[in-house]
Amino acid sequence: MHEAVFSFETPAAPLLYRALAPEAGEVAGSRSREAVALPDPETLVLSVQAEDVHALRAALNMWFRLINVADEIQEMIRHE
Repeated sequence: MHEAVFSFETPAAPLLYRALAPEAGEVAGSRSREAVALPDPETLVLSVQAEDVHALRAALNMWFRLINVADEIQEMIRHE
């Protein structure tokens, strides 16, 4: 099993957590399992476990895109 853990420090961590938490978990047939956590009000933690490095890379790419999109949307909403 391969694992990667990333911490993102941002004031928007609670908003990002609420947006991303429903996407986390283990999907039937998937080779990866993800979790998001909010250890404090300004830190979002992403943990990804995968059966092989290819699945880990694919899962990380997807999650980085999800985090980026969620962050961009909350920025747009905040500045309206």
